Amino acid sequence: MGYQQGLSGLAGAANDLDVIGNNIANANTTGFKQGQAQFADVYANSVATAVNTQIGLGTRLAQVQQQFSEGQIATTNQALDVAINGNGFYQMSNNGTLTYSRNGVFQLDKNGYIVSSDGLQLMGYAANAGGVINTAQTVPLQLPTGNIPPVATKTITAGLNLNAQDATVPAGTTFDPTNKSTYSYTTSTQVYDSLGGSQQVNMYFVKSATGSWDVYAGAASGGTPSKIGTASFDTSGNLTGTTTGTPPVATNPPLTFSFSIPNTDGSATPQNIQLGIAGTTQFGSTDGVTKMQPDGYAAGTLSNFTVGTDGTLTGNYSNGQTQALGQIVLANFSNQNGLVSLGGNQYAATASSGVAQISTPGSTNHGTLQGGALEGSNVNLTSELVNLITAQRNYQANAQTIKTQQTVDNTLINL
Repeated sequence: MGYQQGLSGLAGAANDLDVIGNNIANANTTGFKQGQAQFADVYANSVATAVNTQIGLGTRLAQVQQQFSEGQIATTNQALDVAINGNGFYQMSNNGTLTYSRNGVFQLDKNGYIVSSDGLQLMGYAANAGGVINTAQTVPLQLPTGNIPPVATKTITAGLNLNAQDATVPAGTTFDPTNKSTYSYTTSTQVYDSLGGSQQVNMYFVKSATGSWDVYAGAASGGTPSKIGTASFDTSGNLTGTTTGTPPVATNPPLTFSFSIPNTDGSATPQNIQLGIAGTTQFGSTDGVTKMQPDGYAAGTLSNFTVGTDGTLTGNYSNGQTQALGQIVLANFSNQNGLVSLGGNQYAATASSGVAQISTPGSTNHGTLQGGALEGSNVNLTSELVNLITAQRNYQANAQTIKTQQTVDNTLINL
């Protein structure tokens, strides 16, 4: 009888319509992966002598296969919108239960954890207070809410040009920072103490003889700067050495002066600083600074952060410093179609999918990340509307099979 085949065809066409309808409904769902209904024919068991006369019993839904092709990526300029370019899934924690997703819409909860819209925590590698990432295990990623601590200035790396045509300051002239006639050139920079307090350090250069410059340095608010050494140049204007003390001896390290400044805010005092002037020249042009780079910085608060292609979360602080805050990881599977859909753009691993292969973005067969962007649904509406028409025709055709069988039955009854 044709009823069995027709009924199975109606059920199959209805399942196909459900899958297509679900795809169309999620055409705007971030990270959604469309499904495709896969069918198999059905035969009754038969004896060996009847293999050439088998009549099928219809069809059945074999599986709904997820299509994991990549959706279109669009920029959003939201720091916690993250798109995956290539293979991989975000690893999420649902109260300790691990799930996997392609939906990169994240936000911060009240405790600083990065979570999905459903409150699932994003997993990754944590970073310690110094910005060193621990790759030993994945943990829920949490952004620090405290300040980055200050670092005291220990070194000033300077590069200057001291004008070879400056007049020599007469011997016996007493250095006076308030009297410009007692020095040839001055410059300054800002340094930080162990509490993050800042003060200005002034540096003075006195041309004492041809190719020889005395160097003075000190805090702007700490009294008269003191002589910290002498710099010597050859006839080509290149720095040949630095000396300090009486009698003068070569500085150690070379081309570096040492001095200290007082602090009055409760920080460590005196504060020892090294002034390195390697690369300084004595050419016949204007006195000036080519490089002035003190280390150290004040305390800073987290201003914003970015997500790198390798998943590294980099914090940008108000003091101009940057530091790694953690790293997002990606999970990949030997058989993606073995994952079971949990709804909410979440999947769970199964024996068919294999265990999750956790790695950093960009490594092995794992994709890269794009911060400030989202991966859209991979549903092609045009194709799905065509599939919808086809599924509708299939449903009508199977209904016609049942109608035809009914007509045949009526003919037999009316004999």
